[in-house]
Amino acid sequence: MPDRAPQPVDRQLPTDEARDLISLVRDIARREIAPRAAEEEDAGRFPREVFGLLSRSGLLGLPYDPAHGGGGQPYEVYLQVLEELAMARLTVGLGASVHTLACHALADYGTEEQRARHLPAMLGGGLLGAYCLSEPSSGSDAASLRTKAVRQGDEWVVTGTKAWTTHGGVADFCTVFARTGGEGPRGITAFLVPGDAEGLSASPPERKMGMKGSPTAQVHFDGVRVADARRLGDEGQGFAIALSALDSGRLGIAACATGVAQAALDEAVAYATERRQFGGRIADFQGLRFLLADMATRVEAGRALCLAAARLRDAGRPFSKQAAMAKLLCTDGAMKVTTDAVQVLGGYGYTADFPAERYMREAKALQIVEGTNQIQRMVIARHLVGPGTG
Repeated sequence: MPDRAPQPVDRQLPTDEARDLISLVRDIARREIAPRAAEEEDAGRFPREVFGLLSRSGLLGLPYDPAHGGGGQPYEVYLQVLEELAMARLTVGLGASVHTLACHALADYGTEEQRARHLPAMLGGGLLGAYCLSEPSSGSDAASLRTKAVRQGDEWVVTGTKAWTTHGGVADFCTVFARTGGEGPRGITAFLVPGDAEGLSASPPERKMGMKGSPTAQVHFDGVRVADARRLGDEGQGFAIALSALDSGRLGIAACATGVAQAALDEAVAYATERRQFGGRIADFQGLRFLLADMATRVEAGRALCLAAARLRDAGRPFSKQAAMAKLLCTDGAMKVTTDAVQVLGGYGYTADFPAERYMREAKALQIVEGTNQIQRMVIARHLVGPGTG
């Protein structure tokens, strides 16, 4: 069964421009994304043409400076765009979030010359990015990464393997973190690497339980030469750059989780009002009404925390703790809401004829990516009581 068109969410948007932007996104989602989402996910088909459309429509550079091709939108608006995209298809919403993450190092830490040279194509020129931090032996412990970059004159030679890379094998550029100094976080540097660089290759995509249309792959750097002009920030600054990007990226994941949860809630409500048993709608049974009420409350609570964190970011205030909280609450909430949606649909919820089971499989990934929810709890606790000893 094709996915239902996403139902409009009653949004509090700050400007007429933002309202027009959401209307554009909803139109694209309804016409170009949702009708093919189930079929393409089942086939494991990556919707590159959709990302081309998003780029041409100015939707892949929303939170960045218009002087370099960005949309100049606050994070409060950008996250609601991600939610709308994820409601239609998580592969698209998450892909847009990862692309924004991949642009962060250049936009925030690159020189003016680097930004002028590379950002316009990255933000609105049809390119798609990947973020290369995790490795086979260093997932949550990113400071122990082993990929090395050795300087040779005006170039760096990068050797190593990155893992769990969204858009691995299809990205046009990669933001790569490699060790240029000693052990630990202070020996890591960031680089902007072209996707077609000699010596760069990708393994076949991982076989995942969900998000089959989004390629996740190991990316191999076999003596890849990168000009020093593509180094982002100072030598040894890479780990701080990575953490800064992840604070914002976690808000993107929270928004995507809210979108998936909203889609599952909409599916459950629609089914409950259409399905009749024992002479009436199943939506009239108190037990199911309470379940739907709890689902809706989780969605709204997650959305509110996510946007509150975004407003802190937009105001230039610290938001790392709130970003971790939003990622934790929204993704745990999405897992619960999607599981409950399957329950509402009963046996039909367990079949691929309805999208509820796909939403449940997709929600699980969001509890893991860009810092597992156990890591989020560590981040939150660190803000509350300081560094731990174990």
